[in-house]
Amino acid sequence: MNIEIPKRKPRTFLPENFKLEAWETIHPFLEDLEKRTIADLSELRKWFNDRSELEAVLSEDMAWRYIKMTCDTTDVNLKESFNYFVAEIEPKIAPFSDRLNKKVLASGLIEGLNDPGYDILIRNMKKEVEIFRESNIAIKAELGQRSHEYGTISGAMSIEWEGQELTLQQAAVKLQETDRELRETVYNLIATRRLEDKDKLDELFSELIGMRHQLGVNADFSNYRDYMFAAMSRFDYSPQDCFNFHEAVAENVVPILNELAAERKEQLQVDKLRPWDKAVDTSGKSALKPFSSSEDLIANTIECFRRLDPFLGQCLTIMSEMGHLDLESRKGKAPGGYNYPLMEIGVPFIFMNATSTLRDLVTIVHEGGHAVHSFLTRDLELSEFKSTPSEVAELASMSMELLSMDHWDLFFENEDDLKRAKREHLEQIIDTLPWVATIDKFQHWIYEHPQHSIEERKAAWNEIFSQFGDAVTDWTGLEENKNYLWQKQLHLYEVPFYYIEYGMAQLGAVAVWKNFKEDREKGLEGYMNALKLGNLKTIPQVYAVANIKFDFSSAYIKELMSFIRQEIQKL
Repeated sequence: MNIEIPKRKPRTFLPENFKLEAWETIHPFLEDLEKRTIADLSELRKWFNDRSELEAVLSEDMAWRYIKMTCDTTDVNLKESFNYFVAEIEPKIAPFSDRLNKKVLASGLIEGLNDPGYDILIRNMKKEVEIFRESNIAIKAELGQRSHEYGTISGAMSIEWEGQELTLQQAAVKLQETDRELRETVYNLIATRRLEDKDKLDELFSELIGMRHQLGVNADFSNYRDYMFAAMSRFDYSPQDCFNFHEAVAENVVPILNELAAERKEQLQVDKLRPWDKAVDTSGKSALKPFSSSEDLIANTIECFRRLDPFLGQCLTIMSEMGHLDLESRKGKAPGGYNYPLMEIGVPFIFMNATSTLRDLVTIVHEGGHAVHSFLTRDLELSEFKSTPSEVAELASMSMELLSMDHWDLFFENEDDLKRAKREHLEQIIDTLPWVATIDKFQHWIYEHPQHSIEERKAAWNEIFSQFGDAVTDWTGLEENKNYLWQKQLHLYEVPFYYIEYGMAQLGAVAVWKNFKEDREKGLEGYMNALKLGNLKTIPQVYAVANIKFDFSSAYIKELMSFIRQEIQKL
């Protein structure tokens, strides 16, 4: 495939050779924006474009510091570079941003900005001004550093297995082995290693909760949850909608989860279904292995995307050529996976911990969906227009998981393996929604009760987990493991309240896939047209362009789960 490596657009505000080395290098440009006279709409648009250029440069600088740090959490210099930005640069930018927002809102010209996206931008800007407090700058700086200690602690976790040191991600692959005794042994090794740091992670979380609560109080909110709903520009739904989502999942998804767990117990012919029985194939087959190396994974994912649409394949080819993929699991690498947008060049970076499992295949197509989103919004006028709300961002990624399944034969030559992979992924959707509800409801409780004790936290977790976990799995003797399952969830530490979006987007993704199965061309077109909108429209409007509903009512969830159940039965 002949591809052209993208270049960033020429700068018109900052020098072409600008490099962020210290606060003094960016201060003059912020002062320029603050002191500049804005006499008419033309000058206002130029001001917005200049601010956008500066923000894109700063965002990309921060992105690379984060990417490099997570790729190697053992390198002290990389951590210090990231912390320098968080502690020395961001706190000084914050008051400028507030003054710039106020300047433009007071200009008397914003009503004349009728182009798509400016209404969303101005709405968000007004909310930022409303909740900004000088007293929160230092707290945010400290939070920015402390929250990433989670990655350092988790990245250092490993176990010894047959003379080898394995990351927990690598060890977890063995939970798919058909030897039940082996699975139990590995499970206990992983759980024991996690519990070694439970107190350290508990203490870190308690400190983060305290700082976050203070943020909310300083901004005149009764709790951090309400502050975050404002800070995340959640204009299209409320906490009560989240509670309704929890109830709808408990009512319509958990019963299916129980059915699948009961089927698994019966098929495995075990007296008790234990946590180490959840990943193994029920027919006694070896674990699916969709790829043997990261090169294999990249090549087949590119071809998978190309088959859907040549443009999609080209997006990942460009990322590969530019070295914007770091996929293998290794010690010292932060856990998890992400797609990090790079606002100036417009070509994102994918990070993950691949160990040759089906889950890894799903992760790469998920993050690839995010990546495609970056490419489709690359030419929008302002950085803010490209910064999509996470409910839309996750629609891009979770839909791609399902859309790509038509071409998973690239990873599974055997027809039975292909069907098994599809079935396992569809069953994972039924797992995902209750887990999303669990984590989200836990977050609501945490920040509604910021003064809670460790024991109260443990009790709340278990009560919530019991509402959404299957009733078949036996945790006897493993209570301590269950008490701390939540510590595996990076979002609780690093990106609080960023989780309900997975549930909302999962429903949207199922609806996108349903459309795609009914009319392939129209379904894919709706999906891509929705992504092209970036942050130009409200969340419900973006979903409508994809020909789906932004709806998490009980009736809608029931309808979509019925569709998924039917698709599983076909396999």
